[in-house]
Amino acid sequence: MKAPPRLQTLVEEGLIDSVVRQLMSGKEAMVFVVRCGDETRCAKIYKEATHRSFRQAVDYTENRKVKNSRSARAMAKGSKFGRQEQEAAWQSAEVDALYRLAAAGVRVPRPYNFFDGVLLMELVTDAHGDAAPRLNDVAFTPAQALQHHATLVAEVVRMLCAGVVHGDLSEFNILLAHVPGEDGAEGVDEPVIIDLPQAVDAAGNNHAQRMLLRDVGNLRDFFGQFAPELLGTEYGPEIWRLYQSGLLSNETPLTGLFDRKLADVDMSAVLREIDDARAEEAARRLRMATPS
Repeated sequence: MKAPPRLQTLVEEGLIDSVVRQLMSGKEAMVFVVRCGDETRCAKIYKEATHRSFRQAVDYTENRKVKNSRSARAMAKGSKFGRQEQEAAWQSAEVDALYRLAAAGVRVPRPYNFFDGVLLMELVTDAHGDAAPRLNDVAFTPAQALQHHATLVAEVVRMLCAGVVHGDLSEFNILLAHVPGEDGAEGVDEPVIIDLPQAVDAAGNNHAQRMLLRDVGNLRDFFGQFAPELLGTEYGPEIWRLYQSGLLSNETPLTGLFDRKLADVDMSAVLREIDDARAEEAARRLRMATPS
């Protein structure tokens, strides 16, 4: 197919050879399958702020730092240049998170390059070499649900130990990739976490705890459809308490149990959680109504 203008620049720069097809168009970006030499990869074109339905809520952008002091001042003032710099910082957030998490061993698409608002990265595939499905498009046996849930909870822990909270984790932004076996052994399907522009710093964002609890709760609710015993688990609060206590590592055993201590109710936090739940439900319905 003819390369879109944003990808034509990458063709001219020799970063990609050709555009195969459009893979999807989401709330924050369009993704295309591209050829780079002998490899098939994907190119994620970030939509401009005026064309995105995803809101850069202060919860996500809080305490995000930029190295250039002039840019930081302009962003704080909200000038035209500051808005441009804020947009660039938002786009680079996913790139930074991908490199950081890949280095920590988290199952995310391998990033290759970021050029002119386009992220070039690994194409996550199924057993046939086609684009891997989202979890939302797959049905699981109880045993598979338990296995994938355990894998993803471990990935959330690995992310947190690397200082990152996804912030928008759900069945809509996790792919089921096929991992070939070694020496002729049968391969297995494993989840791969995608869509990280809203990732937040665990230590520097006041909303990180609430976002992590929501991420883990989304995993519980989704896989609980197939393995109902998961619905009574409390991995999120357990993980965060261990993290705050400095006791969390990639090897820390988890139980899914959590003793809730009596405390004063923070009504502002409760109301914020209700608003988040409403917004998330509206976003889910929009995603389900939008063809992939």
